[in-house]
Amino acid sequence: MKRFFLITLFTIWAIQWAYGQSSIEKYSYNLMPWPKQIVSGDGSFVIDKDFTVSLQENTSKRVYNASTRFIRRLTSKTGVFLDEGFPKNLDTEASLQIYFKRKGKLELHEDESYTVEVTPTKIKLEANTDIGILRGLETILQLVQFNTNHFYIPVIKITDTPRFPWRGLMIDVARHYQPIHVLKRNLDAMAMVKLNVFHWHLTDDQGFRIESKTHPKLHELGSDGEYYTQHEIKEIIQYAKDRGIRVLPEFDVPGHATAILTAYPEIGSKDTTYQIERHAGIFDPTLDPTNEKTYKILSDVFGEIASLFPDEYIHIGGDENEGKHWDQNKDIEAFKKKHDIKTNHALQTHFNVRLQEILSSYNKKMMGWEEIISSDIKNSAIIHSWRGVNEGLPPGQSLIQAVKLGYKAVLSNGYYVDLMLPIEEHYLVDPIPDSDKLTDEQEKFILGGEATMWGELVTPLTIDSRIWPRTAAIAERFWSSKEINDIESMHSRLNAINLDLEQLGITHKRNRDVVLRNIVKTDNISAIAELTKVCEPLKKYTRNKDGLEYRSYSPFTLFADACTSDASDAKAFNILADKLAHQKTGGKTIIEISNYLQKWSLLYAEIEDFDNPIINEIKPLAENLSAISFILIDFIKNGRITSYQEEMLEQYLEKAKIPVVDVELMVAESFEKLIKYLNNNKKSVGN
Repeated sequence: MKRFFLITLFTIWAIQWAYGQSSIEKYSYNLMPWPKQIVSGDGSFVIDKDFTVSLQENTSKRVYNASTRFIRRLTSKTGVFLDEGFPKNLDTEASLQIYFKRKGKLELHEDESYTVEVTPTKIKLEANTDIGILRGLETILQLVQFNTNHFYIPVIKITDTPRFPWRGLMIDVARHYQPIHVLKRNLDAMAMVKLNVFHWHLTDDQGFRIESKTHPKLHELGSDGEYYTQHEIKEIIQYAKDRGIRVLPEFDVPGHATAILTAYPEIGSKDTTYQIERHAGIFDPTLDPTNEKTYKILSDVFGEIASLFPDEYIHIGGDENEGKHWDQNKDIEAFKKKHDIKTNHALQTHFNVRLQEILSSYNKKMMGWEEIISSDIKNSAIIHSWRGVNEGLPPGQSLIQAVKLGYKAVLSNGYYVDLMLPIEEHYLVDPIPDSDKLTDEQEKFILGGEATMWGELVTPLTIDSRIWPRTAAIAERFWSSKEINDIESMHSRLNAINLDLEQLGITHKRNRDVVLRNIVKTDNISAIAELTKVCEPLKKYTRNKDGLEYRSYSPFTLFADACTSDASDAKAFNILADKLAHQKTGGKTIIEISNYLQKWSLLYAEIEDFDNPIINEIKPLAENLSAISFILIDFIKNGRITSYQEEMLEQYLEKAKIPVVDVELMVAESFEKLIKYLNNNKKSVGN
């Protein structure tokens, strides 16, 4: 019996070691992404003024800089005044001792593993590469806890390595230019959650954002003066390199080319005058794939890009080309007939083959959106899977097709953060789809995924609130085991990570208040701030239907811009309403619901006196919310409502379901659940 008990105990320990995800541990540490293996111990390492960091001899500049940043962030997080503000070399008495075997390369499949071991007297961080050290330093910062007397790190051993080698964030700077400082703070946040690819979408119909010395008209005429100099490009690449992040440039062709054709209309497929596009959507201007000057200009520009960006891949876009201007061009139709090219997809493949040859001449490999898939494209290309994000299709269909054809692939379908979907919808999408059986070899071709931040509806003021904190949860999906998928645990840990993001410099919290002050025109934003907690912007592309509501220069300081997905009070209230639906008596749940209703019942009175054209458009949201809450408070208190109240409740509920100024009230459905419960339990509720 004793032997059986010991075997069972050992088995449980082994499982916890292998997966590092016991329910206790998931709530004990605010780690994101969750490490591969965790073994908890007893005791803690106390952080005091004597905390020091030791580096090995011949350390890398990347580790020295990261260690210095680590010390600054540690003091900011703890408020401890350290006696030593910089890392030292070969200090065997140091609090944190760092060792690695070699300098890592910023390339696919580089080793990012690390081990952290914390005892009551020392912290040891080891890795095969200096990039692994960077990942481990982020974990140590997330381990910091506190009690009444001091800040500390628990005794623990973590052995960690990423599940996928490609963990990216794409930022579209073409639709709305994002200054250098915006990109830098987002690179900091990427490093914090162990993302390692910054995909820089530099060109589109609305802008050409990179300085070209060979063809300067591209940035002079195609950018409204908002572009990155080559010096700034190098600055961002170095900044990312210092944080262990690759920079992947995207130069989108042959569609999404209006800005290019504004400068060089002669390589367009239609003889017309082109102007930078101000709306969002899919547009007809397309490069002429039968014109040799097209390839001459592209070769020059790709040559510049290849010399600027050290990454082995260049993203050529290739998406959403409907070929309408090709169909209208007699010379292109003749070219297709002469070369026996049957379809526009085949013509685009002809174009892509030429691009692949150009890139190869600069020792670069091609990456493109899934439309580039063709048997004529060499398998050195990476396929970027995206379609289905707005068509209700399951994620990963093109990814499955690509890997079965022998291509490496990256998934973004399911990770479009600009769609303003709830965090759970992103978190539960796995880069390896369950729908189709893939061989082990085919699964190896799935490199990982990218969160995508398309820029039609964001400015430097609001972009952080659209990327974060949801992208931190997506980063966990790319790094951690597939089995790490508990929603409650994710939310619990993300609350802490969200505060860390703000401390790091992400403006997703503070800039909400900037927008709200602009709306009410005073400092008194408490009531309207409460309203943002139950309202969310319209999802997917319904806010800017057909791309016609907003132009690139429209105001993005509206109530919809202050609201985010996952409105906190709405989410909590909806959980309570679901819980109540399965209870016979309300009890504590009814009390919690009543607390929300009481708060909301006062909002309209607090907002009503504000008077300007912006806030007047918002008032119906507050009026509907307050009126419904008033009636429901009476219903709960008295166990019944009058026929007049019932009629008014029905009217306000119908109005509450209608979006107002691109925002929807996220508790309307839960109000209906609550009403149903109250109607079914009139006597017990009224007692």
